[in-house]
Amino acid sequence: MTYRIVKATQDRMPDVAKAFKKSFLATYPNFPELHTLEEDKAFLTDTIFPKNAVFLAETEDKSILGFIAFDDEFVNFLYLVPEAQGLGIGSAFMAIAKKDRDSLQLWTFQQNTKARSFYKKHGFVEVKKTDGENEEKQPDVLLAWTKGP
Repeated sequence: MTYRIVKATQDRMPDVAKAFKKSFLATYPNFPELHTLEEDKAFLTDTIFPKNAVFLAETEDKSILGFIAFDDEFVNFLYLVPEAQGLGIGSAFMAIAKKDRDSLQLWTFQQNTKARSFYKKHGFVEVKKTDGENEEKQPDVLLAWTKGP
């Protein structure tokens, strides 16, 4: 599958929301669905996009395979649709996020062993675990990366 990574524009956030919803539901089928697609679109458009660098992976026909949103301290979103996992997109996203930073943090759910393994491969270490101090009320883990010498 061929794709390209581009800096997102605000008008793409509705499509990003669809990719987010698809990825989230596939990864966490037993989690409560707390937001509608319309709410996700509004949140990504009005809250995440203005405060984060957002990059997306898209096919030639502009279908979104995944996206990353990060600020100076946190990777706030990194999601890939199921069929795009294992293609190197996540690693490309991490390289972009780390490029001009000395450190980054992120949260993931404890049960997502695939993501935890991916982040460990990219130099993140577990810093803190919670019993579900998040909207989903699911145990999560804070991970941190620091640029080496």
